[in-house]
Amino acid sequence: MSPVSEPPTARHILTYAEDLRGGGVERAQLRLARGWLAAGRRVTLAIEDISGPLAAELPEGLEIVTPSQLLALPNVVRRLGPDIIFCPGNFYTGIAAWTRLRLGKTCPPIVAKMSNAPARADHGRLMHAAHQVWLARHGGFLDHLVAMTTATADEAALATRMIGRTSVIPNPPAVPIPGALPDLPPRYILGVGRLEPQKRWDRLIAALPLLADQTIPLVILGDGSERGAIEAQIRAFGLGERVHLLGHSSDPLPVMARAAVLVLTSDYEGVPGVLREALSVGTPVISTDSSAAVAEIVDRPELGTVIARNDTAALVGALDAWLAPTTQRPAPVAQPGADSANRYLALFDQLVRR
Repeated sequence: MSPVSEPPTARHILTYAEDLRGGGVERAQLRLARGWLAAGRRVTLAIEDISGPLAAELPEGLEIVTPSQLLALPNVVRRLGPDIIFCPGNFYTGIAAWTRLRLGKTCPPIVAKMSNAPARADHGRLMHAAHQVWLARHGGFLDHLVAMTTATADEAALATRMIGRTSVIPNPPAVPIPGALPDLPPRYILGVGRLEPQKRWDRLIAALPLLADQTIPLVILGDGSERGAIEAQIRAFGLGERVHLLGHSSDPLPVMARAAVLVLTSDYEGVPGVLREALSVGTPVISTDSSAAVAEIVDRPELGTVIARNDTAALVGALDAWLAPTTQRPAPVAQPGADSANRYLALFDQLVRR
């Protein structure tokens, strides 16, 4: 009798991105890739532009291919023959659909991560309806969907019609990266995230003149297309001495640890990692109800405050409460996800065996 051969596994993982400008999706993608490489897997990143702040976080051993555009991903898959494709977030599922369409039955399994909420607050009625139709088609080109919390998994499974093909795996936790701290005020409010419309930093800046403490500064880590508009708002409010735009930070954890409070004023989010990171170093958080995951993370009043998106009075009240001299900081909350890379690998192997 011939020996029974081992079932095939996902020995070669292909993932893709546009660039390394510093978004949370790409940062989590690189953390996962580092874990997969450490487990002995081959990992290839197809990326249009290899430059950007996250280039310093590329893990050793990661294979890089640079197609002129991600629409060429089907050709990359044909040439390299990966066992599985990992789509790192909602923004990239269109490329997954295109790849499945072009390759048909020869396409390897595609696993996608739900990085943003299925319902986005920035969509009007028509855009919302179109987006829901698009999400409902995901089950036709994705083999499996991963969400980062139970509530977001339930939402995603319903929106994509992928009930029974959805798993919950948190992002890998942030780890300290050696480097110099920026020049920081002794006490400050902190915002961390891209300077993009989604994040609605205008809400936080507009709240500063209404605070009881008229001296406390605001520090924002991140960069993006809204920088000019934000700078104009700062000038219009006369806040040039109180708001510090420090750009991208390779490691925001030490800056979070020194902040009085971290604030997230987004219109929509998936599972905002900055909340978990701030809580891991004992810094309280204030967040808009930008996704179902926010209430899962800020699940006790001693950790922070969740407010409605357009409630300026609630934002000011929460800031005043957390900035009060007698307010106690929360005890650090450990980040989940230490085993996330291996949980993804178990899922990949299961799909390839099928």
